[in-house]
Parts: sequence; structure tokens; C-alpha cells
Amino acid sequence: MFLKEQVKSLEKIMEQNFLEYASYVIIDRAIPDIRDGLKPVQRRILYTMWKMEDGKYHKVANTIGETMKLHPHGDASIGDALVVIANKELFIDKQGNFGNLTTGHSAAAPRYIECRLTELAKETLFAKAALTEFKLSYDGRNQEPVALQTKLPMALLLGVEGIAVGMSTKILPHNFNELLQAQINILEGKEFTLYPDFHSGGIMDVSEYDDGNGKVKVRSKIKQLNEKTIVIEEIPFGMTTESIIGSIEAAIKKGTVKISNINDFTTDHVEIELSLPRGVYSEEVIPQLYANTDCEIAIHSNIVVIKEQHPIIIKVSDTLRYLTTNLCNIIYEELALDLSELNSRKRWVSIERLFIEKKIYKLLEKASSEEKAKIEIKEAFSQESIEVIDEDIKKLLEIPIRRISKFDSSKIDAALKELEKAVKEIEDKLSHIKITAIDYLKYLLKKYGKLYPRKTSIEAIETINSKDVVQKNIKLSYDVDSGFFGSAIKTESYQMMVSEYDRILIVTKDGKFRVIGPEEKFLIQDKIVFLGLFDQDNGHKFTLVYHNKDKIAFGKKVHIQKFVRDREYSFIPEDCKFDYIWNCEQNGMVILEYMPKRGQRIAEGKFKLADLDFMGLNARGTKMSPKQIQKVKYSKEPASITQG
Repeated sequence: MFLKEQVKSLEKIMEQNFLEYASYVIIDRAIPDIRDGLKPVQRRILYTMWKMEDGKYHKVANTIGETMKLHPHGDASIGDALVVIANKELFIDKQGNFGNLTTGHSAAAPRYIECRLTELAKETLFAKAALTEFKLSYDGRNQEPVALQTKLPMALLLGVEGIAVGMSTKILPHNFNELLQAQINILEGKEFTLYPDFHSGGIMDVSEYDDGNGKVKVRSKIKQLNEKTIVIEEIPFGMTTESIIGSIEAAIKKGTVKISNINDFTTDHVEIELSLPRGVYSEEVIPQLYANTDCEIAIHSNIVVIKEQHPIIIKVSDTLRYLTTNLCNIIYEELALDLSELNSRKRWVSIERLFIEKKIYKLLEKASSEEKAKIEIKEAFSQESIEVIDEDIKKLLEIPIRRISKFDSSKIDAALKELEKAVKEIEDKLSHIKITAIDYLKYLLKKYGKLYPRKTSIEAIETINSKDVVQKNIKLSYDVDSGFFGSAIKTESYQMMVSEYDRILIVTKDGKFRVIGPEEKFLIQDKIVFLGLFDQDNGHKFTLVYHNKDKIAFGKKVHIQKFVRDREYSFIPEDCKFDYIWNCEQNGMVILEYMPKRGQRIAEGKFKLADLDFMGLNARGTKMSPKQIQKVKYSKEPASITQG
């Protein structure tokens, strides 16, 4: 009993610990927040760079060290995440070797490379501290933002991949200009459609994207230099030149692609040159590359984000609508804060003006104490219908005599007029927040749009079946004497060229058949009646004439469409033997010579093959005559018959 209680207690502890761990991995490590589209490590890096920002480059090693004050998982994870963000070329201005996404080369050591925030990052990712929600860092010594007050749809702009406990996310990156234009469309009540855009370019088919919950097909951009030379100029997202070349070499070994030489001239741009052997031309090889190598891949999208401390599955359009509403809220809060500051400034200028113009400062000379002076100053301002507090009086008492003596009311009037104008402008923007947001988005498009053109072209991609473009490069031979058939048999008597996807139909005189692949060596134990490629699209139709042990003739037609590879099947019952087999739907005439008997006046009968029905393999067949036969003849030699 005591042991059972201990087990139950342990189960509860394990369950609680697992739930806490799973929640931590989901919310605090792997899945991005919908508001800023960042994982915690990315947010900590960008916030640290914002605090360090002085316009100069900082060593990445220093940035990593500062970020470690907020991130508990070591310098390697911070450095890797920083390089990933930098190579997206949106928010981190990099200097030095940050690796190459195209070739897969890694970045130099953090002590050798430098970084700083881009102008886009400084203008759009951060808000005033008063508008940002903070929490304590893991050790309680510092504060970090819960989410950045970004004005960009970061979740869709950056793209992110993460694996948590029981869930994963893969958000594909989208184009800067298209995202902002879609936000304008949302605010204007117009329709919009969004598709991914990859830094590596390529050709993309979006027919199955399904608003971010489907997949896209992405192809390399391949240029035909001439009929014997092909150049790969762009590669699919997530691939490197090394992985592409590796997949091509694997296809060459399998014999699915024929290429004589591969040269990689990639620098800043992809340039993989493929030379073709004699008898092979570009037009036939390009489809083979798409069908049999990583020159074409499918990329699946699965948008999972954290919203209000819970993971949710969401679509691209719903994500952007949420972020557009969030943008309006951020702009409204910033304007409201600016308005509050302007009103405070306007109030202070008015107080300062009255203090000097009405010579309220002279009350200080008559006051016997500081407390009495404060009371008299408050009474003086109340007569002007202005309420002041102790903090205002403290600031008034700190005004230097020199500033009072050089007081210029015309300058104060001009300043108040400017402040009133600014207040009115902000109030107008606040009352038309959608128009304000649209104007802001248009401003960003005008300023930064030209830096981020679409790189991935959108086209309909026709699926290429590898079976349709594979080369018939396997030679199969049949040795009549030994009965062996396959690619390892060396004989000139019967040969056929096939591909690895072809299937061969073998029919033997004992009424058996089987479908096999291109084998190295296969023993055919009886005389061949038919040997050839199996038509995998339409199957094969056979017309059969056979007799049983009692010499009664039967016939039927069969259509072979489905089969199990390497399994033996029988056309006819065990007690029967073939008379004729046609590899077609034969409709001629057969003549049945009857077994001679005393008193028999009719020596033969005729049967039209057109009267035979299609039947299953196990069916007995149609009886052609009630009498015993001794011979079956066809009225004329059929051209389509194949006999061993």
C-alpha cells in the first residue's frame, strides 16, 4: 500500500515537471510570439543590440556576451541565432564573414565579425520604454521585453522554424513590399493574397499553399547554355550548392541522370555548370534533374505561434490581419504618448510665461519662508485659472535669473503656436488612425521598398514523374539454353533495354505468368509463350484457347491490370493445357477438330473468338464444344501471336 502511494506521488511529480518543461520549451524557446514574430533568443539579441546602439559596429563576441545577461542557454545558441538573423539581411548590418547560405559555409568566429542594427530595425522594431512591457530576466538582475513593439509583420517577414514538445512550426518568409501592401489593403477593406519569397530565389508553384497551411513546390532556375551544357543559377530554399551537387551525383550513380562533369563556380551567386556526355542533350536532362534530384523540392508550411501565452495554429491572412490591428494599436499608443508629452510641454511653457510676465517670481522676495512662497505662488496661478503642483514650483524656482532677464514673449508665443499646431496634428491622426497607419506603411514602402524586390518567381509547375524521364539503361538478356533471364546474362539471342521502373511480363507454356522487375538473374523454368514489357498504364489483354485432360476445349479473355510483383499467377486451371494465346483481344475464328469416333458424321466445329467474354483468372472459361478434340487450328496465322 505504501509503495503504491509512493508510485502515485512520483507519477504526479513527473507529470507536473513534464508539463512545466513542455510549456517552457513551447513558450520560451521554440515557438515565436505572434506580436513580434521572434523566438526569445532572437528578441534578446535585437533588444541587446538596441541598448548597445551607438551607430558603430560592435564585435559579435561582445554582443553575445551582453545578450547572455538575458539568455540562459550559452553563447553558442546566441551566436548561431544572430548569424541566422543577420543573413536575412533585414535588421542586422553585418561586417565580415557571416557564412554563405548558398554554399553552406559557416560564419567566422564571433571575435572576427561585427554587427549593428540597420536603419529599418531602429525605425520599426522598438518603441519607448513607457510603451514596452518588461519582465525580469532569468536571474532577476535585468529586465527584458515580453515582446518588441514592432511595426512590421515580423512573423511572416522573417520566417521561422522551431520544434517544441508535441508541436512544431515552419513559417515561410514573405516579401517586405507585398506584406506592407497587403496591410494597406486590409486597412482599405480590399482583398489580398500572399505567397512566400525566398532569399535564394528559384521558381515556385503556390497552387497548394493554402494560405500558409499547405506546401509550395520550388525549383532551381536552370539555364540551357547550349545543347551540351546546363547551368544552375538559383537553388530551392533550404538547399545549398553542396546538397544540390550531392543529389545530382547520387542520381548519376543510379543512372537516372546522365552527366559527364560537374563544375561549381559559385561565389556570391549560384553557378553550377553541368556538362553532358555524347548522345545526351539538355532538353532531356533538365526534366530528369527536376524529377530525380533536389533541383525540385516541396516545402511544407505550418504556422504555429504563441498568442496570449497559448500556442495556436493560424493562417497567413489571419496572422496579417491580427498584426495590422496590432500596428494600429502601437501607432495609437505612440501618438497618445506624444500628445501627452506635447500637452505637458505646452502647459509648462504657459506656466513659465505667466511666472515671468506677471512677475510672480517677485513674490519670492517678500516671502518669509519657502513654504509661504509656495502658497503665494499657487494663489497667484489660481487667479490665472492654472493649477500648479509642488513639482512645478520646484522647477520654477530653479529658473536662472539670466533667463528671466532675457525673456522674449514673442519667442514664447511662437513656441506655443508650434506646440498647438503639433497637438492638433496628432489629435487629427488619432481620430483617423487607419489613415495614419496607411500613410506610415506607404512611407516605409517608399523609403525601404526598393531594397527588397521579390526574388522567387511564381509559376505553375507541371509535376514531372521520374518514370516518364528515366533512361532505359538496363540491358536484359534471355538465354534459351539455360533458361536464365536478366541483366547479368550475356547472350545475343534475345535482348531488351529497360529502366529501373519498368516491369517485365513473362508467360510460360504451362499457363503461368508473373511480373518482375529488372533482375540480375532469374530462372524461367518452362518454355516462354510471351516475354515483354508490362504496360503499367493500360495492362495487358490476352485471348486464350485451352483444353482439359478430357480433351474438352475452353476459351476466355483476360485483362491483367493488377498484380503483386514476383508472384506467380495461372491463366488456366491446373488440369488444362494451352492451345493458343494471343497478346491482344483476338476476334478471329478457331477450328476444332474432333476426336474420331465410330458413327460420328461431323469431324470439326468452328467457334468465333468474338463470342468469348472477359473473365477472371480463376474462371473456368467458355466451353467451345461438347465433344473431345484432337486438334485446334486458327483460320489464319495471327500476326499478334507470340509463341516461344
